[in-house]
Amino acid sequence: MNYIGSKLKLSKWIKEQITNIVGDTNNKVFCDIFAGTGIVGRVFKKYTKKVIANDIEYYSYVLNKNYIENHEPLTNAEELINELNYCKGVEGFIYKNYCMGSGSGRQYFSDDNGKKIDAIRIKIENWYNKNIITDNEYFFLLASLLESADKVANTASVYGAFLKHLKKSAQKPLILEAAYFEVNDNEHEVYKEDANRLIKQIQGDILYLDPPYNHRQYGANYHLLNTIAEYKPFIPKGKSGLREYSKSSYCRKNKVLQSFEELISNANFEFIFLSYNNEGLMKEEDIENIMSKYGKYSLVKKEYQRYKADNNRGYKDKKIFEYLHVLEKNRTI
Repeated sequence: MNYIGSKLKLSKWIKEQITNIVGDTNNKVFCDIFAGTGIVGRVFKKYTKKVIANDIEYYSYVLNKNYIENHEPLTNAEELINELNYCKGVEGFIYKNYCMGSGSGRQYFSDDNGKKIDAIRIKIENWYNKNIITDNEYFFLLASLLESADKVANTASVYGAFLKHLKKSAQKPLILEAAYFEVNDNEHEVYKEDANRLIKQIQGDILYLDPPYNHRQYGANYHLLNTIAEYKPFIPKGKSGLREYSKSSYCRKNKVLQSFEELISNANFEFIFLSYNNEGLMKEEDIENIMSKYGKYSLVKKEYQRYKADNNRGYKDKKIFEYLHVLEKNRTI
């Protein structure tokens, strides 16, 4: 899935840096409290005792319930996926509000794909309500639908706007592909909470922070994924068909530093790692000043290729730096 701030390309480097500082992580509790699509948590799922993943967005919650919390094999996964692929399209909420043929004026999906998304989503919910599928299977199927729908979305990348004409990938028929997860013996936890509230309720060894860098709100950029995941009626607003969404204090210049320090202060973790790039709202010196109050601070960085949400936006530099701010916290403070 194309995702702003995705750590897919950086995940190997992040793991190496954390392991170099922490050492053996096999008996550690690892928390990714701004998990997004859960890329970093998925990596550490194999190398820690427990992963705690959290994100305020419901689509992220679904992905992490599948990729992080699911850890035992699903015996009928392939059978469920195959049956859903045979669903005949219906004119449901997605088609009526986000496809051109319905008269909505929006073209996030082709008409056929919009109807197919509706049919699959309705059937998943019916199965769940009738106890035909378990919680684990429910989130596995929802995650599979989100990722499969994203592959045929008619957008440049994010869902802030749709394209005027169907691009080639959006013209392809939606095929539900299984969102298989890492199987292991450990139990993991997934939350959908405000990070600054949740931090007061959890504890562990390694806290990984990857908050939003700038003013872009994830709830707006990925609103349609939330709509598919929740599948509850509402009145879409404006040309983009937006729903109500959470506005993060980490996307607000006048609130981000206060929120960040509160998070660090309340964190009951020995090691804290903050991923942040050099174009974020918080400056390097601000982060150092805050983290240094609570223990031993250090910094590592890596140059990498910029993520581009679209090709029309002007970017000053093709490459940017990812900073990994490190705090070995004095928990007595």
